[in-house]
Amino acid sequence: MELTRRDALIALGGLGLTATAWLEEDALNETELSQQDIETLVALGETLYPSSVTVSTEFVETFVVGQNQLDPQHVPGIADSLAHIRQESRRQTGRRPTEITRSQRDEVLRSMGAARAYPDPDGSEVERIRYYVINSLLYALYTTPTGGKLVDNPNPPGYPGGTTAYQDVSADE
Repeated sequence: MELTRRDALIALGGLGLTATAWLEEDALNETELSQQDIETLVALGETLYPSSVTVSTEFVETFVVGQNQLDPQHVPGIADSLAHIRQESRRQTGRRPTEITRSQRDEVLRSMGAARAYPDPDGSEVERIRYYVINSLLYALYTTPTGGKLVDNPNPPGYPGGTTAYQDVSADE
C-alpha cells in the first residue's frame, strides 16, 4: 500500500491543521529542508514502516510542510536530527542513509540508541532524533487510514471515516 499526499493531509488533520492555502508549490521552500533531507526522511520511513508500505516523497513533503505550519521550530529540529543521522551513518558505514540497505539504516538507528530513547525536543541528540524524526514519521503513518488499517484502527484521530467506522457491520452478516 502506498502512502500519498492525501494520507499526509489526513494525518495533519489529526494534529489540528486543515487543508488551506499553505499547500502551494513554494511551501516546501519555506521549510528549510533540503532535497537531501527529504530523501533521508523517505529512506528512514522505508526503514521504520512495515515492508508492505510504500513511502512516497509527496507524503513526506506534505507532512513536513504541514508540521512547519503548526510549529516553525519543528522543521529545524528535523533538519538538525537528520544531519546527525547522516553523520552517524557515514561514520558507521562510510555512506549516507539513502545509499545503504533498510537493515543497515535500522542498525545505525539502533546503535545510536534511538530505538529506546525517550522523545524529548530539548534533550540529547538521540532524544531529539526520536522526537523529531522517528516519532513524527510513525505518527504520520499510523494516523492515516492506510497506516491505521495495519494496526486495526481504520478510523484514526482526525479522520471521520464515515458511518461504517462506528457501525458494527458483523451484525448485518
